[in-house]
Order: sequence, then structure tokens, then C-alpha cells
Amino acid sequence: MKKLINDPAAVIDEALRGMAIAHPELRIDHTNRIVYRGDAPAPGKVGLVSGGGSGHEPLHGGFVGPGMLDAACAGEIFTSPVPDQMLEATKNVDSGAGVLHIVKNYTGDVMNFEMGAELAAAEGITVESVIVNDDVAVQDSTFTAGRRGVGATVLVEKIAGAAAEQGRSLAEVTEVARRVNAASRSMGVALTSCTVPAVGHPTFDLPDDEIELGIGIHGEPGRQRVRMQPARAVAELMADPVLSDLDFSGDDGVILFVNSMGTTPMIELYVMYSEFAGILDKAGVRIARSLVGPYITSLDMAGCSVTLLKADDDLLRLWDHPVNTPALRRGC
Repeated sequence: MKKLINDPAAVIDEALRGMAIAHPELRIDHTNRIVYRGDAPAPGKVGLVSGGGSGHEPLHGGFVGPGMLDAACAGEIFTSPVPDQMLEATKNVDSGAGVLHIVKNYTGDVMNFEMGAELAAAEGITVESVIVNDDVAVQDSTFTAGRRGVGATVLVEKIAGAAAEQGRSLAEVTEVARRVNAASRSMGVALTSCTVPAVGHPTFDLPDDEIELGIGIHGEPGRQRVRMQPARAVAELMADPVLSDLDFSGDDGVILFVNSMGTTPMIELYVMYSEFAGILDKAGVRIARSLVGPYITSLDMAGCSVTLLKADDDLLRLWDHPVNTPALRRGC
């Protein structure tokens, strides 16, 4: 294992220290491992809290700031944060307008966020929750009951964050987040495994001439293993189950999000984007907006995921709303 770390047991705390130095506009609670907007709580604004296991950076801490999240809780590598973290974050971003929890559909995340919300409610804070479950690869997996929450998490955080920034109510922000999740579908592929620092060896074995189709962001198995193929063929294997799961036709088009799983470089992502764009064109699906890059990763895994969001005028306006976070900055 070759990694630029000091001690596997200290990597999360050291990364958060580095983040605090690099981004003084944020406020980081190192004791509770929570990343906050520097101005949280913003008066009169619905607070947005998300979080999850570390190892998926820039998700979630990289999306804290104006236009997206108010706070993000960092768990251990691939392990949910604990309810006390969610409670602390919720209390510190609540301005009286209520708080929305954005939760990826993994058993630990769902359970701990639910407990955190109950604890917050007991202290008089109004909390709503949205479960993101956009992965079409498998219905149930090692970590979930039902579909996993993957790429659409980024889109929910961006679009719901914009709605909150505009001053919409908790009910309205929650409705937007649920609408984004319902209109999104994702599929991933792994070319290699990832290596958890504390483990020191790959999570699973994947021969050099094979790829795992439908992989999860924690290294969970997907639909099938197939021979390594050219980008065009891999894109078709990924796009077909997405397009067959939801009708993406319509005048407003889609947001196409092509994401690196960690080590796949931009040159390969743009090759894949071109292939996905061709597939959508043949299917009569118009691309309205795009996002390409490493936004929800799995440590050092090679591979990519594709997410489609069926858009409408309101969602596109919210997508275009200014955002200023460490990992996503536009219109500021």
C-alpha cells in the first residue's frame, strides 16, 4: 500500500486539519468531526445537514458553503457518523426555520440520522429527512435495504441547497430534494478495487482483464463482472439500465453527471462523457446541464459512475444558482 498518510488511525483528523487551513471560510469542529459554513446558522434560512463515512471526498465536507450544505458530519472510513454528531450539527445550523437531513441510503446512515433527528426533535427542532436511493445496479446490497444512494446525492445537495439559499420553507426545500431524488438514476463501474488505509490491501480482487459493473461506493459487489471493453461498450452497459428504469425524454432535458470513483483521470471521464452523450442523443434525450469530475469517490478506486436527472425549469434554475464551496464553485 502506497498512500500519502502518516498514521491510518489519524488520517481523518489530519485531513480535517488540512481542510481547516486550506479553507478558513469554513468552521470545523475537530472534536465532533463536523464541517460548518462559517456563517452558520444563517438567519431565517433552512439548515441543510448531510454526512457519511469518510473516503468519498469531496462528499460531503467539500460541499459545505453558500448554496449547498450548512454542515457535514464525517464518519470513519466507509462508516456512518454517529447520532451525536448529527444532533450537534443540527443544533448548530438551526435558525428557527428547521433543518433538512440529506441521507444516502445505507443502513448505518439511515439509522443514525434517524436517531439524530429524534434527538433534535426532542430539543424542539423541526427536522425533515430525504433518503437518496438512485442506484439502479442492485435492489439490495451488503450495506442497504433497497437501492443505494450514490451520485444523485451531489445533485440533491446542490439543488436543495439553492432552494434553501433562496429562502424557501422547510416543506418546500424538502419537496425539491425529494423531487431530485425521484427523477435521478445512477450506475457505476469499477476497474480496480479501493484500499482502506487501516486495512492495507484491496477490498476485493478484480483481475486485470475484468471490470465490476454496478459497483457500490464502498466496494460492494455489483450486477456482474465482465471482460474489460472499450469505453463505448462500457458506456452502453452503464447507460442501458439507467435509461430503461426511467423515461428521461422531455423538452427540459437532463443533467448529465459523469463522476470519477477516485483515480480515473479527467481525460477518461471526458471520453466517457462523449459516449454517454452519443447514447442519449440516439435515445432522444437532450442534455441541458453537465457535471464532470471526482465528486463522490471511493478512495483510490478506478472507475466512474453516470447519473441522469430528469430536469424541469425550476430544477434547472436552482442548478444554476450561485454556489461557493471548496469542491463546487459557480457564479460567485
